[in-house]
Amino acid sequence: MNKINLLFKENTSRKLLSIYFCAGSPELNCTGDVIKTLERRGIDMIEVGIPFSDPMADGPVIQNAATRALRNGMTLKTLFAQLKAIRNDVSIPLILMGYLNVINKYGIEEFCQSCVECGVSGAIIPDLPFKDYIEDIKPIADKYDIRIIMLITPETSEERIRFIDQNTDGFIYMVSSASITGAQKSFDDAKKEYFERINAMNLKNPRMIGFGISNRQTLQLSQDNAAGAIIGSKFVQLLEDAGGNAEVAIDNLFEALEK
Repeated sequence: MNKINLLFKENTSRKLLSIYFCAGSPELNCTGDVIKTLERRGIDMIEVGIPFSDPMADGPVIQNAATRALRNGMTLKTLFAQLKAIRNDVSIPLILMGYLNVINKYGIEEFCQSCVECGVSGAIIPDLPFKDYIEDIKPIADKYDIRIIMLITPETSEERIRFIDQNTDGFIYMVSSASITGAQKSFDDAKKEYFERINAMNLKNPRMIGFGISNRQTLQLSQDNAAGAIIGSKFVQLLEDAGGNAEVAIDNLFEALEK
């Protein structure tokens, strides 16, 4: 069974925590250490960002990390080599998050094959049109048992959400707002109404809520309304502040999530 499906199947009674970071930032060769540290510290799933020069869905923190990673020399080929080197040391699900341009350049089938070779269980492609996913990507991803995770936002129609739910497997990435990534101090009533509306749809796929989670209030509300939460910008900034020391960064994140 795919590790993503297994994670949700085995953890129906507790809330999950997933962490995003950008590969190659702040140091080119920190990827393996960050992943192994996060798993050791109890993180359930990790999203590894593929740096791109024009990350349209990302805020300044992740944009800066991507720029730094590219300047450090990070490429998708390099990232796969780093992941392959730690494959036997990692048991939690790894998901690659990157833009379609980079993945197309590498080759869709080659990308999925490399994911299998490196122990990657899924991919998130924020700018992937759903039509292209159904027609071009899904058949190849299914062949390699790679889960393509789709995003929904407060603006996504019920019809489209149900179509996504019917045609994907793993989990649905529930974006907390229609804006770019970035830490937020609190979630307003509109976001709470959005969470409740999606809850009432009784979707077959579990959901993870991401974008803006940085403290106890945003974490708690996310975990109360989904299978778990995804933290990105807050950890990326803490990792940068710690000079790439993942142990210090995760300590500081856990401290921030208590406030």
